[in-house]
Amino acid sequence: MFDMDRLQKQSGIIGTSVGIHQVLEMITQVSPVDISVLVTGESGTGKEVVAKAIHQFSKRNNEELVVVNCGAIPEGIIESELFGHKKGSFTGAVDNKIGYFESAHKGTIFLDEIGELPTETQAKLLRVIEQGEFLRVGDTKTQKVDVRIVAATNKNLKEEVSKGNFRQDLYYRLKTVTIEVTPLRDHISDIYLYIERFGLEFTA
Repeated sequence: MFDMDRLQKQSGIIGTSVGIHQVLEMITQVSPVDISVLVTGESGTGKEVVAKAIHQFSKRNNEELVVVNCGAIPEGIIESELFGHKKGSFTGAVDNKIGYFESAHKGTIFLDEIGELPTETQAKLLRVIEQGEFLRVGDTKTQKVDVRIVAATNKNLKEEVSKGNFRQDLYYRLKTVTIEVTPLRDHISDIYLYIERFGLEFTA
């Protein structure tokens, strides 16, 4: 049985409102279950904090949590960054490269801003979720990987699917468990706790 106070203290999630309590409850429910999780919410609402808490209270907490900002990686190199590449596969590939997924083997990978992934890369991510395997760029040998995926977005992925920007099959695989993190304006009663926390940090 999870100790909610311990979870909140160790994760750094601030608040006593109903919305925050719901987020904490969802974390306690999904953390021990080895499935993909989608965290939604506006920028700055603390989606990465939620992802770290899920990893921290999961069975994989002794392994690595690899954080990837999909929106910060140029489209031309994102597959190499995620899945690695084979030496000589393209100009500048002077050595074999291990990607983020291999680095996260047995642990958790947090894919922030997943709505920014190119559609071609989305198909390869779906293969990882469904079959636990991927190909390094320029390689023909399949790599097996055991990794838990926590994804986050500030976009409405359902709308992105309707626009043709996001794969429907990937969307449904990710949204099996969804945790929505609401902005502070929707739980304004917690603002005094933020003031206290920042006050302690700035005077320490």
